[in-house]
Amino acid sequence: MQVSVENTSALERRMTIGVPAERIETEVNKRLQQTARRAKIPGFRPGKVPMSVIRQRFEEGARQEALGELIQATFYEAVVEQKLNPAGSPAVEPKSFEKGKDLEYVATFEVFPEFTVSGFETIAVERLSADVADGDLDNMLDILRKQNVRFEEADRAAQNDDQVNIDFVGKVDGEAFAGGSASGTQLVLGSGRMIPGFEDGLVGAKAGEERVLNVTFPEDYQNLELAGKAAEFTVTVNSVSEPKLPELNEEFFKLFGIKETGLDGFRTEVRKNMERELRQAIKSKVKNQVMDGLLAANPIEVPKALLENEVNRLRVQAVQQFGGNIKPDQLPAELFQEQAKRRVELGLIVAEVVKQFDLKPDEDRVRELIQEMASAYQEPEQVVAWYLKNEQQMNEVRSVVLEEQVVDTVLQKASVTDKSVSYEEAVKPVEAPQAD
Repeated sequence: MQVSVENTSALERRMTIGVPAERIETEVNKRLQQTARRAKIPGFRPGKVPMSVIRQRFEEGARQEALGELIQATFYEAVVEQKLNPAGSPAVEPKSFEKGKDLEYVATFEVFPEFTVSGFETIAVERLSADVADGDLDNMLDILRKQNVRFEEADRAAQNDDQVNIDFVGKVDGEAFAGGSASGTQLVLGSGRMIPGFEDGLVGAKAGEERVLNVTFPEDYQNLELAGKAAEFTVTVNSVSEPKLPELNEEFFKLFGIKETGLDGFRTEVRKNMERELRQAIKSKVKNQVMDGLLAANPIEVPKALLENEVNRLRVQAVQQFGGNIKPDQLPAELFQEQAKRRVELGLIVAEVVKQFDLKPDEDRVRELIQEMASAYQEPEQVVAWYLKNEQQMNEVRSVVLEEQVVDTVLQKASVTDKSVSYEEAVKPVEAPQAD
């Protein structure tokens, strides 16, 4: 087998492969002999069909099959021989396919980039530390109560945070429009669910009252036909209900599946959940800074095949998340290009750090992470047992731990600043940078 390789770009390789005619004929004859043993042809007993007849009837198909399999086999042999690492399948172009002659074809493909991860000392990381104070716990209990608020009818004018039951008819230029009318709608005033001015216009209204609201749709309204247009809504208030926060009692505690009884036990469990969320938030922020630093310090070229695969994966995830009748390939690739590029780059860089430092998943940390995740469930022992019996899930946890070990490896050489902050600041999501 003859092989020559041409570098057509930083990652693209054009490999010309020649396969001797003898090897092709050997493979074709092997298939014809297999066919002869099982072929059923009128006038001949099974296994007694002359080879000339077999060749006449089946040689063309056997040759095509042999050539296809030989291309796959010889391509693999060639990349091993040339010590190449293909990223994706090759595009194959036949140069010589004539019977009785050597097979020659060209395979064009990309390879994984070869690089060494460096620049750890240029990475700056701010590592936060925080505690769950009693005030943080009290705020969380208030949030939980508000999330489970009940509404009771009130014989008074509506105010913000009240829930009103309304019928309304909307018109633009004196004409009703699609989606502009409804009956029996429950609306919490001040929630921002309706367009600006609508909810404010119902403050002070009482049950049985009708109000006419003159409002304007925002310029960036999702329905372009209504964006920026003035509208008139005739609203009838059917009822006004005021919010009632639930008491911190056993009935409320049961909503969260917490076994501990009494307020002290409930507070203890909520604090544990907050501390777990705090640890995860701090770890996540450190990891994001490390990954951003690795990307900045190690610019690499990404194989198009890997980028395309990641875009398609993100398309599928988007369809699964948002549903609808749309197919993944109907979503524009541009929507996912930036995210896919970052994920592929990080995947390659993290894999190289693992290779450079010969990192292996720490099984003690794997078990600790499983126990940490299981602690969020009512029956943690069952969750731990489930993970231990499920090899696929165990491997996913090992991948997470290995990534954590990559972060730890970088932190040993990075510039790390520790900063004490409040619980709220520590768990607050990092705001995405605004586009210019």
